[in-house]
Formats: sequence, structure tokens, C-alpha cells
Amino acid sequence: MLKIINKILPKKDTGWRSFAVFAIAALLGLGFFLMKEAEVVSYLSDNPQACVNCHNMTPMYNSWNHSSHREWASCNDCHVPQDNIFNSYYFKAKDGLYHASVFTARAEPDVIFMQPASQEVVQNNCVRCHVQQVTQTKYDGFIEGHRDNRTERQCWSCHKEVPHGTVHGMSSVRYNIAPLPTDQEKMVIPEWLEKEMESK
Repeated sequence: MLKIINKILPKKDTGWRSFAVFAIAALLGLGFFLMKEAEVVSYLSDNPQACVNCHNMTPMYNSWNHSSHREWASCNDCHVPQDNIFNSYYFKAKDGLYHASVFTARAEPDVIFMQPASQEVVQNNCVRCHVQQVTQTKYDGFIEGHRDNRTERQCWSCHKEVPHGTVHGMSSVRYNIAPLPTDQEKMVIPEWLEKEMESK
């Protein structure tokens, strides 16, 4: 066995170490380049704009941006576990790698549906924010099955329009552009409107 290894690996440094260092450096450089192009650091934030780094999320972002949830909840508030920071970042990394692999393989479906793990997270977050509505006992004695209807099924089985609406498939809004949120510090006003405002 030693004779075979000695034949494969030269006794003198004939450049294989230089090649190995170059190959490792090239792989690291390519990895950092891909991380920058994918804007990986932006996913560590709670900014909803990070979600539209991937164009498949544009319809979901636009529908959220026009919903009442925009004022109270970002994407992470609903789609990431909120029990502790380690679980949050673990789930974001796991879910993000799944999304990235599907997108890279060009295997994304026309209409995106949540995976079972994501459904559980969203359901828990719905209940976390709306615990008073879910646990309200006002009608429990009067309406048959009222409490069971609120606690034993997913919230979006009734609230289908919240917050993304029903029309958000890629075929319906394929070339949609994600707008900047309107809560910017400086409002963008078209020239014609600015002239109209100055004239009055």
C-alpha cells in the first residue's frame, strides 16, 4: 500500500501544493463572489426588500405591500419562527437554501405554496399576533363548534385574502416590478404633480 501512495505523491514538491493553494483560493473567491451576487447578507435583516432579491417573490411582496399587514408585520414576522433567535436563523437558513436550490435548478412552480414546515410556522405566528381573537370565548356557548373552528384548522382556510390575496401566480404577474415601500423618508413626486402643487 505504501508503494502505491509513494508513486502517487511525489517526494519532492513539484507544484502540487501551489496548485492546491490556488484551487482553494479560487473556490473561496468564487464562493464570496456568489454570496455577494446573491446578496446573502441582506437575508440576515428583517427588511422585506430582501425577499425580492429573488424575482419569484415579487408577486407576494407586492400583494403584502398593498395589504394592511404591511403596517404591522414584515415577511419575517409571519414566515420565521419567533420563539428564539437561534431557531429563527436556523429556519431562515434552511428555508433559504431550499428556495435557492429550487431557483438555481429553475424548478420553481408557477404558483408558490408553503411547505408543511412553513405552514406550521405561519399558523403559530398568526395565533401569536391574534391570540385575543383566537381565544375569545364570547360565542363559545352559543355557536356550535365555534372554538374548534378557530383552533383546529389553519387561519387561511377562511382568511384566504390575508395578506397576499388569491391572484399571485407567476403567470399573472410575471413581469411585475417590486416597488420601493412608500414609507421612505423622502417621497418621490412626479414633476407634473410638483408643478401643479407649486402653481396652487
